[in-house]
Amino acid sequence: MGSISSETSALRNNPPAIFFTDFDGTITTADSNDFMTDNLGFGKERRVGLNKDVLYGRMAFRDSFQEMLDSVDTPYNECKEILKKNIKLDPGFKDFYAWSRENNVPIVILSGGMTPIISMLLDNLLGEGWDIQIVSNDVQSRDGKDINTKGGWSIKFHDDTDFGHDKSLEIRKYSGLEGRPTMFYAGDGVSDLSAAKETDLLFAKADKDLVTWCENEKVPFVTFRDWTSITQTCKEILDGTLAVKDAAKGRLE
Repeated sequence: MGSISSETSALRNNPPAIFFTDFDGTITTADSNDFMTDNLGFGKERRVGLNKDVLYGRMAFRDSFQEMLDSVDTPYNECKEILKKNIKLDPGFKDFYAWSRENNVPIVILSGGMTPIISMLLDNLLGEGWDIQIVSNDVQSRDGKDINTKGGWSIKFHDDTDFGHDKSLEIRKYSGLEGRPTMFYAGDGVSDLSAAKETDLLFAKADKDLVTWCENEKVPFVTFRDWTSITQTCKEILDGTLAVKDAAKGRLE
């Protein structure tokens, strides 16, 4: 295996696999950014239209996401409390998290959302003391205002790419290493397009935009409805009873 550095910290315990995953709408049942946009911003209809523009290559995700979040002028601290009350954990994720800990499989969240909100939600949903790496965007003041005032906050993107956070950049730190572990990714939507081709197996949430994109782009994947099936598939792959290439079954009913 390649040498371990601060850039590849998921390798530190010589894991058999690394599980990269989206957060919003993947680990959680609903997307926190969509929830804010739909309920506090310009609404679902406009958001869905922007997602379709991204899905079919008419708009960069970065521009779409900026427009979405800029439509939310509720103070940041109020947004956090609203999300804490409304965002729930996928019903199978706690068992997956326990399995990953027991089997030395690090989880790396690659999110188009914002690290402080993700951390707050994980504290609420898993309890403090969780051990998951987060690579995401951040929150910043809008026009020098206090973020806890109306119209006071905005997203601070992770990088300068059209994605705002190009998830492939993190995955590629590992993918070229000799003797690397098996790599998985789970996602659901347009923020995951940059990661979809980068791992050994892609789990795409059923009935969501990522499935449509994968079928259009001929990218191998397998659908999931909750993390129960992801846990079972990962167990079988690491046990040697299922080959990664055989797991990419596309849409499952």
